[in-house]
Amino acid sequence: MTFGGRYVIMMMALFSIYTGLIYNEFFSVPFELFAKSAYTCRDLSCRDATTVGLIKTRDTYPFGVDPAWHGTRSELPFLNSLKMKMSILLGVAQMNLGIILSYFNARFFRSSLNVWFQFIPQMIFLNGLFGYLSVLIIIKWWTGSQADLYHIMIYMFLSPTDDLGENQLFPGQKTVQLVLLLLALVSVPWMLLPKPLLLKKQHQERHQGQSYMPIEGTEDSLQAEGNHDSHDHEEFEFSEIFVHQLIHTIEFVLGAVSNTASYLRLWALSLAHSELSSVFYEKVLMLAWGFNNVIILIVGIIVFIFATVGVLLVMETLSAFLHALRLHWVEFQNKFYEGDGYKFYPFSFELLNGEED
Repeated sequence: MTFGGRYVIMMMALFSIYTGLIYNEFFSVPFELFAKSAYTCRDLSCRDATTVGLIKTRDTYPFGVDPAWHGTRSELPFLNSLKMKMSILLGVAQMNLGIILSYFNARFFRSSLNVWFQFIPQMIFLNGLFGYLSVLIIIKWWTGSQADLYHIMIYMFLSPTDDLGENQLFPGQKTVQLVLLLLALVSVPWMLLPKPLLLKKQHQERHQGQSYMPIEGTEDSLQAEGNHDSHDHEEFEFSEIFVHQLIHTIEFVLGAVSNTASYLRLWALSLAHSELSSVFYEKVLMLAWGFNNVIILIVGIIVFIFATVGVLLVMETLSAFLHALRLHWVEFQNKFYEGDGYKFYPFSFELLNGEED
């Protein structure tokens, strides 16, 4: 089983190395791999696990987290905010990729209705809300602003016309938020209403005065649009099509919120992994090292190795793999993968004889 999953394990190892470089950590030990820290101690206050006495003497650290944050009282709040925002950015990017793949699905099945009334409004809705949040995160990082993004997003819905005050990140932000909110509201009926009405119109034009027979290979055929009713001489059920579209619309609108929140599991997993690494390093290895006893040191090293391999490299890796698999299957693939399968036909000797004839 390990050999069969060798490429997955290799990719997980590479991404773990990349994540370690982002945090500039190796088993919770900070390294100045890319440059010296941008901060130095002004007085003795910063040596007592605080960042009060730190002053910036160099340029911003070129890659990853500045090593000066490690071991300070501000480390957890700082990394907490960083990991949460990174999770949202990764989630929005992956969901956008899923919607883009739905466009290629529509192109493959020659379904212009899915392009105009599914792909486009979904992109507008997702990026009008959470794509905008991602842009705000990047602007806040770039400018070093102290704006409260929670306040901005909540009051974007509750009172969009109020002044932003100290939460304004760029000129014309209130106007941009009003436009994005209106586009998001318009995209909901855009997803819901036109597609069933146009399907009904197409059916009436193609089958005027005839019984319903699905046309295969025709652009925007009812069968390609997800009617799934391929019985001969069956009537077009507008209510069924409308309810089906209503379910898809509600699922996407509510899923845009819940799926984005679901990516915060990356934040929780990273935080738990980091804290466990820190506990094993400080409370096992460093504690044993401080006793100046060879036996205690050997026992401490053995416990540290087993805890690192058993918990961090096995349990935590399996947990991260399962959560990532879940994010791919639910949050990512529900944007383009339907998996409706094929209609069940029971086995019959009469059908076999008919095919042979």
